[in-house]
Amino acid sequence: MRTRSISRGVLAVSVATVTALVATGCGGSGSASGGGGKKLNVYAWAGEIPDTVVKKFEQETGIDVTLDTFDSNETMTAKLSSGSAGYDLVEPSQYSVQQLIGQKLIQPLDHSRVKGLDNLADKFRDPSYDPGNKYSVPWIWGTTGFAYNKKCIPSATSWQTLFDEKYQGKVYMLDNMLAAYIAGLQVTGARATSTDKGEIEAATDALTDQKKMLAGYNSTNYPQLLSTGQACAAQAWSGTAMAKVVAANPDVQYVLPEEGGSIWTDGLAIPKGAKNTDAAYQFINFLLRPEIAAMATDDGGSASTNAEARDFVKDKKALDNPAIYAPDAAVAKADFLLDPGTAMKHFQQGWTKVKAS
Repeated sequence: MRTRSISRGVLAVSVATVTALVATGCGGSGSASGGGGKKLNVYAWAGEIPDTVVKKFEQETGIDVTLDTFDSNETMTAKLSSGSAGYDLVEPSQYSVQQLIGQKLIQPLDHSRVKGLDNLADKFRDPSYDPGNKYSVPWIWGTTGFAYNKKCIPSATSWQTLFDEKYQGKVYMLDNMLAAYIAGLQVTGARATSTDKGEIEAATDALTDQKKMLAGYNSTNYPQLLSTGQACAAQAWSGTAMAKVVAANPDVQYVLPEEGGSIWTDGLAIPKGAKNTDAAYQFINFLLRPEIAAMATDDGGSASTNAEARDFVKDKKALDNPAIYAPDAAVAKADFLLDPGTAMKHFQQGWTKVKAS
């Protein structure tokens, strides 16, 4: 099984940067005329669609799946922009869905051909980034929050913990611009989705003041630093790496902060010009089946967007691991992190100030 990079998470570059990327290579382009055929070319996050799922689909349908993987939404967008990718399905994150719609790189779904949308949890039906699930079907999800070691901090529920000088030299923040601003915005009373210049500036000031007490910015081995006690607290992404540490070390706790934190999701969309659309809809419907969606957790280590899938998850401990499935009450308060559009320049200017301080 492919392993998922801990560094996937939130939007960290501008839309302008995306268009400057150079697309390389292409997916398998074999297809049948008329949108049918026995081939399907998928471009997805590495490790998020388990091999077991692909093999089961091939066995049931006789459709030959070519699964190529990427490690950033920007790489995926650039390849679609090249016009020669040849994919029938892609797996964009929520903000990327917005961008792909704006760039007319994905097509509206024909809901008469989609079966099982009512299996999705309420949070993923009619989401803010894609009203009515017009363009995408969410597949897996996760959160941005923080983790702490109880031997250092007995209990913590707020972003304020990561700004508390009593833990100077023992706190890490994610080395990711908009991830850091989730905390900076929410700790100053704003929403993680804010594009208000004044609120972004207030968050910049908070992050600048915080920097002097940090051990550093870290998007790689912070789960291990928490486990060994080298870190008291760290901003964190949920997912495989964090979940393994939480499961193995009862002193390490992962939480969505009381201010909300954020939620992300990766879903399936059909690119403009896709040739094997019949197969694409078959695959979407296959993934919407609860027993198949449960494999995202059992075989992929990710939380499924499918509410009905929970009954089919074999690893019941995963359902209680907040670094995989955050509690419903906490998720209800979390914002989807959206494409900030023209406000990106305010984040970039502020981040430059924070890093230079």
